[in-house]
Amino acid sequence: MTKQRIAILGATGSIGTQTLEVIDSNPERFEVLGLVAATTPFDRQARFTVRAGEQDADKRIEEMVTHPDCDIVVVAIPGAQALGPTLTALRAGKVVALASKEVLVMAGDLVMREAHHRLRPIDSEHSAIWQCLWGEATESVRRLLITASGGPFWKRLEVDMEKVTVSEALAHPRWNMGRKVSIDSATMMNKGLELIEAHHLFATPLERIAIVIHPQSIVHSMVEFKDGSIKAQLGVTDMRLPIAVALAYPERLEGVVPAADLAGIGRLDFAEPDFDRFPMPELARAAAAAGGGRPAVLNATNEEAVAAFLRGEISFAAISRSVAAALEAFGGCGPSLEEILDADRWARGYFLRFAGKV
Repeated sequence: MTKQRIAILGATGSIGTQTLEVIDSNPERFEVLGLVAATTPFDRQARFTVRAGEQDADKRIEEMVTHPDCDIVVVAIPGAQALGPTLTALRAGKVVALASKEVLVMAGDLVMREAHHRLRPIDSEHSAIWQCLWGEATESVRRLLITASGGPFWKRLEVDMEKVTVSEALAHPRWNMGRKVSIDSATMMNKGLELIEAHHLFATPLERIAIVIHPQSIVHSMVEFKDGSIKAQLGVTDMRLPIAVALAYPERLEGVVPAADLAGIGRLDFAEPDFDRFPMPELARAAAAAGGGRPAVLNATNEEAVAAFLRGEISFAAISRSVAAALEAFGGCGPSLEEILDADRWARGYFLRFAGKV
């Protein structure tokens, strides 16, 4: 069996370290070609090792992801910095296993024009949809159903969103995540971003993508077909599973995670989201429908607003108001990478200028 040689962008983050675990568990199938990380020292050898921000880092990353020996590029670095390497790898004919939401949110049309079926999702929700679609005809799909835990507030109708504290917003009922991701879960912006990603990944109209609250987080997402049947992908919450699916496709690896104990779980609940209390998913849907750089504005404004909330500078409710105000103020832009990055910068400047008014 020919080994697949893998470059990991974001090697010391959560996705990067779990990707290394999958590789180490399957040494006959995979080997590390290159690693990109921030300042954390590398504890392993690779042909390429790049520290983000060092001199010539961009050039060395480009060399790594376009190298003839590179088979798969795992993109797990945050923000707009993930966009350039992703496009470079796809244009070089590489398979890209994508974990960075910003890539498709900011420039989905641009990225998908280069993908040519070589883009594999690592997000658990999109991996679930992808797996449900294997072997299915596109015209048989009625809707994509993205599941959401609901975060800490969806059942707490008594909560005044203006008075939510940072500690309350960070207190996810099921697991510990990074601070930014936890706030996105609390506002449900994470589902808005995932909706835009699904729209691009699966070439599905926005109106045929729905969000369903599922607090147990065992069903990772579903596909509804025109005959009325629904396929769901279930499993324990462990990112090594979607990572392994992306790396080994179309095969499955042995014993990546333990199977879910359905009898022990006992029940699976589902509910409709309340978009009046949680407007972010519908703001994302509207931004994607309008296009013209607005998804990049949505993403960048949200990043700035979440950071401001975590610093205690704005209220929790002002996060969504900031995003709505930026989208209303933005005049639109063209589809090029440069214009999209300009829209990202515009949104960050807009938030800094007008944060006190939202």
